[in-house]
Amino acid sequence: MDLQIAGRVALITGAAGGVGRAVAEALGDEGAALALLDRAAPRALADDLRARGVDAHAFAADATDDAQAAAAVDAAVTRFGGIDLVAGCAGISGPVGTRLEDTLPDQWDEVFAVNVRGSYLLLRHTLPLLRGRARAAVVLVASDSALVASGGMAPYCASKAAVVQLARAASVENPGVRINAICPSIIDTPMSRGDLELADGFDEVAYPVQSAAEVASTVAYLLSPRARPVDAAALVSDFGYTARSGFPA
Repeated sequence: MDLQIAGRVALITGAAGGVGRAVAEALGDEGAALALLDRAAPRALADDLRARGVDAHAFAADATDDAQAAAAVDAAVTRFGGIDLVAGCAGISGPVGTRLEDTLPDQWDEVFAVNVRGSYLLLRHTLPLLRGRARAAVVLVASDSALVASGGMAPYCASKAAVVQLARAASVENPGVRINAICPSIIDTPMSRGDLELADGFDEVAYPVQSAAEVASTVAYLLSPRARPVDAAALVSDFGYTARSGFPA
């Protein structure tokens, strides 16, 4: 399916990470021009994409820093002349396996700084630009942990729930700009392998795991005009887990 985003400009945060890189590759394959943002400018990724014929440029920005976020967005606009699509992929898991009362305030604040403040700053600096663009769209990467909880991950769960509601509130405030969140279950990325101490991957686990490329395909669809009716949604991709009843029948 032609997603009808060829020639459009997409800005991606967390572009050096597993999901961010996959989103960049998916949008690049569809013919979008790419502004790639991460704490350290992802120049190797930009080089790889340009070698495939994608107009891609790397910019450095700490997602939690207001001035850096503003400067990176301004630099992307200067380079491309505008922004049409935004994918917020910057995120961290924080402490895993730590009970709430054992989670340090600094750990809590760090998770919220990246996941929530970072998403807020991304919207703060891109929404004024998107309002004047036809078929503008944003996708924030949340998690199924916004809807269901695992023990030892309270900061992550709470932060991703905030991201979902942030997307909904921003959509209500900005008619004409579609803003959605995606809530995937566990994704095979270097971050999740490290969190779960699965250096060799997920081949032996008893639960389904999705790839970063699968998540990226959903993000690309939500950013495209093909998803025009989908707005202020939290799209869950969890192999149907949250549909299952606990009723013992």
